[in-house]
Amino acid sequence: MSDYNIMIKELEEIALSPDKAVAKTIRETGKQAIGCFPIYTPEEIIYAAGLIPVGMWGGKTELKQADRFLQAFCCSIMRSNIEYSLKGTYNSLKAVIIPTFCDTLKCICENWKVALPNIPLIPMVYPQNRNIDAGYVYLIEELERVKIELEKIAGIKITDSMLEASFMIYEEYRETMREFVKLARDYPLTINARARHLIIKAGYFMDKKDYTQKIKSINADLKAEPSDILSVFAKNKIAIAADDLAQESRQWRTISRKEGSTIEKIAYRTVDQKGCTFLYEVEKTRGQMLIDMVKETQAKGVVVFMMKFCDPEEFDYPIYKEELEKAGIPLLYLEIDQQLNSFAQIETRVQSFVEMMS
Repeated sequence: MSDYNIMIKELEEIALSPDKAVAKTIRETGKQAIGCFPIYTPEEIIYAAGLIPVGMWGGKTELKQADRFLQAFCCSIMRSNIEYSLKGTYNSLKAVIIPTFCDTLKCICENWKVALPNIPLIPMVYPQNRNIDAGYVYLIEELERVKIELEKIAGIKITDSMLEASFMIYEEYRETMREFVKLARDYPLTINARARHLIIKAGYFMDKKDYTQKIKSINADLKAEPSDILSVFAKNKIAIAADDLAQESRQWRTISRKEGSTIEKIAYRTVDQKGCTFLYEVEKTRGQMLIDMVKETQAKGVVVFMMKFCDPEEFDYPIYKEELEKAGIPLLYLEIDQQLNSFAQIETRVQSFVEMMS
C-alpha cells in the first residue's frame, strides 16, 4: 500500500472513531478541547488560546435521552449531539461554543445549561444583516466577547501575535483544503465520495496544524501520480466534483481579506460568505453559485442532501431548485437523517439518476 493510501486509511479511521481521535489529540498535544456546534465558530480564537477545536456534527446513535430536551421534529444532528452529551461522550470537553443560527440551536443553548451544567457554554449570536456597518460592528464585539470567555477557560491572555499565528495556521489549512477538493475531483478512483467525506471530517478531531500537513502530503502524492449513503455513490461510480456542504467546503471557500486586525479578518470571512442558507441574503445567490460550480467543474448534475427538519435549508430549496431547472441541470433531492438504517430506496433513486444523466 502506498504512503498516501496509508494516510487516507488513517484519516478515515479517525473520522469513524471521533471519541478515540479526540482523546488521542488531547493526550499527544497536552491541550484541552473545546466543542464547536455547527455551523461556524471562530476556531482561530480557540486555537490561539492553546485549545483544540472539536467539531460536533452529531452521528449515528440510538436516541434514548435526547427526547427529554428536543422534540422528534428537530434536526437529527442536534438530537444526536444532545444524546452523546448525556451519554458522557463529550465529558472531555473544557467548554462548548454554540452559534444560534436556527430555532433548534437557540433552544439547545438553554437546554444545555440544564442537561450539561458541568460543561460551560459559550453562546454566539451572528448578526442577521452582517453586510451593514452595524452588523459588522456587532460581529466584532461578539468575537471579542467569545475571546474573553476563552481566556477565562484557558487561564491566559490571548495576545495579538498569538491570534495572528493561529490565523495563519488556519489560512494554510483553508488553502490546502481548497487544493484537496480540486484534486479529489481529478482522482475519483483514489478519492471516492465516501473517502473524500471521511478525509475532510477527520480534520474536526485533530490539531489543525498536524492535519494540514497530512493533507498536504496527500495532495503532493496525488499530483505525482462501512456501508453508508456515500458508499452508494461510490458503487454507482459517482464522483464528487465540488460541494456546498456546511461541514465541508463552506468552511474554507471564502478567501480572507488582507486588511484589518486578525479579529476583523475573522469577521470579514463571515461578512463575505455567500450562498449559505444560514447567513441572511436578500439576493439569494446560492442558485447561481451552484450553476457556476457545475459549469466550472463540468459536473453532470447536482445532488441535494437535505437534512430532515432543517428549516433554513428547506425554505431556500424551492428557490434554487427552480433556477437549476431553468438552467437545464439535472437535480436529485435526497432527504437524509443521521439515524437512517436502510439505504435501499436511496440507492434506487441514485441508480435512476445516473441512468437519466447517461
